[in-house]
Amino acid sequence: MVPAGHDLLIEHDSPFRVCLSDNESLFDSINRQSQFVNGSHFALLECPCRNVTWNLELIAYGKKTCRISSVIEFLPVEPDVASFFFDFGLLDCRQLPMSLLTNGRGAMSRMSACLGESQSKYDCVLAANLHPTLPEDRWVMAKRLRVWVDVNGFLAELDRTRMISFGAGERTWWRLEVPAGEGRSVQLKIAAEMPRGQNAIQFRFEAKGIGQEDKVEATVRLDIEDRSFHEETKLDAETEKHFREATRPLVEGVGFEFVPSGERRLVALATCGRFFAEEEWCRDIPHPVEASRGQDASGDAFSPGWFQLPIQFGQEAELLISINEPTGQTLGQPNCPDETDGDDDWDGFGQALNSAMNAFVVQRGEGKSIIAGYPWFLDWGRDSLIAVRGLIAAGRLDDARAVVGLFASHEKNGTIPNALFGDNDSNRETSDAPLWLALVIEELAGKSSEAFYAQKVGEGSRTFLSVVKSIGESYSAGTPNGIRMDTESCLVFSPVHFTWMDTNHPAGTQRVGYPVEIQALWIRLLAHLAKLEPSGGWSSRLAKAEQSFVDLFWCDERGWLADCLLAKQGQPAAEATADGNLRSNILIAVSLGVVSGSIARANVDAATRHLLVPGAVRSLAPLPAQTPHEVRHDGKLLNDPANPYWGHYEGDEDTRRKPAYHNGTAWTWFLPQFCEALVRAWPSDPRAVEAAKGYLGSAAGLMNEGCLGQVPEILDGDSPHLQRGCDAQAWGVSEALRVWHLLDELT
Repeated sequence: MVPAGHDLLIEHDSPFRVCLSDNESLFDSINRQSQFVNGSHFALLECPCRNVTWNLELIAYGKKTCRISSVIEFLPVEPDVASFFFDFGLLDCRQLPMSLLTNGRGAMSRMSACLGESQSKYDCVLAANLHPTLPEDRWVMAKRLRVWVDVNGFLAELDRTRMISFGAGERTWWRLEVPAGEGRSVQLKIAAEMPRGQNAIQFRFEAKGIGQEDKVEATVRLDIEDRSFHEETKLDAETEKHFREATRPLVEGVGFEFVPSGERRLVALATCGRFFAEEEWCRDIPHPVEASRGQDASGDAFSPGWFQLPIQFGQEAELLISINEPTGQTLGQPNCPDETDGDDDWDGFGQALNSAMNAFVVQRGEGKSIIAGYPWFLDWGRDSLIAVRGLIAAGRLDDARAVVGLFASHEKNGTIPNALFGDNDSNRETSDAPLWLALVIEELAGKSSEAFYAQKVGEGSRTFLSVVKSIGESYSAGTPNGIRMDTESCLVFSPVHFTWMDTNHPAGTQRVGYPVEIQALWIRLLAHLAKLEPSGGWSSRLAKAEQSFVDLFWCDERGWLADCLLAKQGQPAAEATADGNLRSNILIAVSLGVVSGSIARANVDAATRHLLVPGAVRSLAPLPAQTPHEVRHDGKLLNDPANPYWGHYEGDEDTRRKPAYHNGTAWTWFLPQFCEALVRAWPSDPRAVEAAKGYLGSAAGLMNEGCLGQVPEILDGDSPHLQRGCDAQAWGVSEALRVWHLLDELT
């Protein structure tokens, strides 16, 4: 990637020729011969045209002639976030787009741009959150909607051949074209939205280009299931009986109800037309995403009948699908997010990110939490606390206080939940989440009044100040789950799998010892406590930790910080083995200001050369291992320890995806960390800010593919960097929102 205001300088140890050509052949190719300068060979390629992908071909003439091919993106001055819209006339996208709708309670709808198609078992019209007050595992009851339209006797199925365009945001819409006879056609618009706070989704059908004499009817089938969103429906005699006996037409109204138990009731209700009870069993619905992961390649569903919906001139037909909602609720309630106290002075990219965050903020009892990602995550501790930084930067302080207050109320002896499963907070295996909590308390206090630290947390007498002190004191003396400060170095020991790189069974990245980002967060906390309690002995610990960090993590010859000081429980940091493999975690030390000057610049330079990809940052560089890294499963070695980089996240979970997850897979939440590190390493340099905005703007390309308007969890480390993992990830959105706001302030 080449950001705006910059050109491309190529260096090679042999003479070379280089050619740039665009994919569409719209521009003349650019050819350059290298020049020998100061012992190396260089060629400078000036920016030919922004927002265009160019193919680079380099031929080097060394002892052997070699050819190198690559793709170069010259980034635009401003990110392209015009619409989150997909034109079916341009079916050359790498991944078919989809939409995400949410209700502020943890429920979701996840539908394809091709109406009625399913790519995954997680694709659904409605997956409800059945708990009345807490986010918990979603329950899929409405699988897909299939639609046929009859215009003046001409019947057409609304499949991908009828699609014109598709858009997503606070609502999802499809535009389709269907024949009307005598060479005419009409356009049908279908829009969907989820009422705030309800397990429901509403569809509106509207015809464009029809006259009063035209007769337009939509035939709609809703395919239903009754399962946890992690499972699949498989029809057999018992399952068929389960669906058939629990489904019946509505006594009042047009539609049906499906009541499989006293805890679950789905209602499908139309505003007009008729419902015909005519069952259809849908078997082997393809799920290619699961097939690529070595899981069940298909699932089944049941359709109890079909709706006949007349679509009249100037009017809409409506269909409401709800789960465990009052039967008499009103159709037509809009899905308007709660009003926020956010910053109104946003540009297009900032507005898009701020809007995208609405999908993740949910009610949890009287407070609020953040869903880590859709379709499968709930509210995780570290994810929520990293994500809340974006809310703070955007001025959404009420939401931020509610989330921070929730997790602060769960703090106990320096630990907080790694994840909340309903009302279960027992999973506390995390060394970074409490430190992120302390950081967001500091950042929230900076936006609040002086009395913030004295505010009560939860129902007891504790305050935000006492929570921050508890984390610092517990880490210093040792927490119940094994986190402890090494008294010699004042660095913090972290048990195995306690960082964000926590894959297990197999252990993809154990990182037991002194991980780099844990030390950066710890040093930031020590500085925080030294200001809050000058006489508490924090300053001396801070000075020792800062010096130990540079002494033990930095190496001039290597040129970047170690990722972790590998050690056993109780082993001092000075006796640990430095893991010198280049990982994205070093950027946190720069972005938090723990290192500066030449060390900071060297780390950012290494990340630029080896980790940065469009929209994300690799978790491990594609370089020979500085420290051999084994990944084993059931005693079998899965990788090459001398070359542990794994560039594709696909295949079986335990033998393919887990080994790749933190060993080369590129993460979107680290792109903002990189951009912040860039401007910290070159402070007061407007060129650094301009470059950082260009790099961060590359995330807009992700928002225009995949789940429209959202940022995915991960990408393949290798080109073409396909989107993987969760389609919509909270910290990918929120960190981009936070750092975009920072860069705006710096300009």
